[in-house]
Amino acid sequence: MKADIRVALVGNPNTGKSTLFNALTGLNQKIGNFPGVTVDKKTGICQLTDGRRAEIIDLPGTYSLYPKSKDESIVFSVLAEKGSDLTPDLIVVILDATNLKRNLLLYTQVADLKIPVVIALNMMDMAKKANITIDIDLLSKRLGVPVVPIAARQEKGIEDLKQAIAYANKVALQVDTIDVRSIAPALIADIESATQTDNPYFALQLAHQHEHLKFLTTEQSNQIEALEEKHAFHSQKAQAAETISRYNYINDVLYDTVQTPDTAHEESISNKIDHILTHRVFGFIIFMGVLLFIFQSIFAWSAYPMSLIEDSFVWAEGLLRNVLPAGPLADLLIDGVVAGLSGVLVFIPQIAILFAFISILEDTGYMSRVTFMMDKIMRKVGLNGKSVVPLIGGFACAVPSIMSTRTIENWKDRMITIMVTPLVACSARLPVYTLLIALVVPNKNVWWIFNLQGLALTGMYVLSLVSAVLVAFVMKFILKARERGYFIMELPVYRMPRWRNVLLSMYERSKTFVLQAGKVIIAVSIILWVLSSYGPGDRFEKIEQTYSQPKYTKTMTPDSLARVISTEKLENSYAGVLGHVIEPVIKPIGFDWKIGIALITSFAAREVFVGTMATIYSVEGDADRIDSVQDKMRKAKNPETGQPVFTLAVAFSLMMFYAFAMQCASTVAVVYRETKDWRWPAAQFAYMTVLAYGMAFLVYHLLR
Repeated sequence: MKADIRVALVGNPNTGKSTLFNALTGLNQKIGNFPGVTVDKKTGICQLTDGRRAEIIDLPGTYSLYPKSKDESIVFSVLAEKGSDLTPDLIVVILDATNLKRNLLLYTQVADLKIPVVIALNMMDMAKKANITIDIDLLSKRLGVPVVPIAARQEKGIEDLKQAIAYANKVALQVDTIDVRSIAPALIADIESATQTDNPYFALQLAHQHEHLKFLTTEQSNQIEALEEKHAFHSQKAQAAETISRYNYINDVLYDTVQTPDTAHEESISNKIDHILTHRVFGFIIFMGVLLFIFQSIFAWSAYPMSLIEDSFVWAEGLLRNVLPAGPLADLLIDGVVAGLSGVLVFIPQIAILFAFISILEDTGYMSRVTFMMDKIMRKVGLNGKSVVPLIGGFACAVPSIMSTRTIENWKDRMITIMVTPLVACSARLPVYTLLIALVVPNKNVWWIFNLQGLALTGMYVLSLVSAVLVAFVMKFILKARERGYFIMELPVYRMPRWRNVLLSMYERSKTFVLQAGKVIIAVSIILWVLSSYGPGDRFEKIEQTYSQPKYTKTMTPDSLARVISTEKLENSYAGVLGHVIEPVIKPIGFDWKIGIALITSFAAREVFVGTMATIYSVEGDADRIDSVQDKMRKAKNPETGQPVFTLAVAFSLMMFYAFAMQCASTVAVVYRETKDWRWPAAQFAYMTVLAYGMAFLVYHLLR
């Protein structure tokens, strides 16, 4: 059902805008992207006091209408474009009651666009604790707009705000804040005439931002550019003059309406905590402790729900096999769609837990401190302080980690982070590593306390981090960007996390992953099922005829015969044929056609490697038992040399390949979703495959 009114939430970062959005909309939310850009668009429905429904749009946080990042550039685009699906009827500007001077700069800019405004004066509880007194009625009178005091975290004043939104169209427009025309009178007049507008501030903003506004035609943009040259317009000087005028106005308003105590200059509790948490030595030690806790929790806490999801799908597959008549349609549904769906849903616990931690760290204010501490170090290798969280989260899963790069404002820093995050050893690589290490590394201790197999596994994880940093350093010189990497961040005061927001974050991110990336994963899973289940010509019929002979049916058990037939069919399937086709390419790194099939089938998910090995080597018993797979792989012989297939050189070559190759359809899908351009996942797939092949070749020939 269509909403009756569209409301945009606008505010500085850390003013509680997202908290207010959640309080107004609850679970009636959806996340997408703004048209043409990969910036989060959160919308939701709010029931107003007069019975109408309001569509709430949560715009990215910004300090000014002059953008420093892609997120911030969205704000003016949405507010300025007339007649689009996002054009707001009303703007709710969220102000931090404890920091009105800085917050009011954005308000005065928005107010001068002459769209109806309601001010949500948030954090009134914090202002009261700080003994800051605000004359709400006088502030409302001076600004000419409704001012509603709220405390969004406690959901106080929310009903009053809903009422103000409902009746906002019945109040007069806000007063002018500054004399905009005096900044560039002749230019503003010419742009007003050229664009048929009577709003001087809208005309001035067009002069500043016309190159980036998609709603302007090329002809209009060129016309504005010509007018700028005609009047020798200097954007930075005009911005400086405007900012000075606005702060003069703000100072006059605050002088009459706000009283701050004489003790306001004393050091706050947050600053005292920062002396420890951002200390150049203790700060990093504490941060490493936090990361260790998160890292362990993601693995430990997700194990049971992931196992439960897997068991549920095993049960569902068994049930469907009993209910559905045997045939290709049942196989497609069970082995293609259901198997693909399980590959999507099994990631949910990790996604939910990671985003719960991210939400807690952001809510408490600690995440801002982490990015502040790490920025200087990370910039040396072409990354950003905010790149720390995605890289660490990559140990669990690259998918939610790449989604979390949205907090990185600078395009170049974000793209480098997206491109290197899949190099970090995720949990999907763990089954591959443990299987291969157990095959070739002795299970014995060195120096009494260190296990050789444990050291080998630790080495693979350390290698992944080092490789991510080195590749980021190289990409620093490859990727070019016009925008400079600004690092402007206000450190918010420490607060207790809002558990409702944490749960909402877990729910929304999990839902987004399932609905967006999941579509691609299921499609790829179905394609892989078809490639593995069908073969060219009449090969499958000949296999059936061969093994229907008495010499097989009388000497083999039905289960053993079925496994042998399955293995033969796999070799002769399209996937098997492809395995033989690529064998000459992978032979130099120690792989045969059987390993080639595993490389193909495990594209959907790396852990599929274990199941593929079980099928290929006709494992006796449960194909999911790693012990059985290890035993059969250990006995496998090379038909040409008579030597074991999985030597130390082959096993470590294979681990190197899986360490660097992009064997993950879900990661490819989410990289496309975040970049909206197939060239990025294609380039990522290409460079990681080349790197994987090169490292595997080097290791294989060194260890032969």
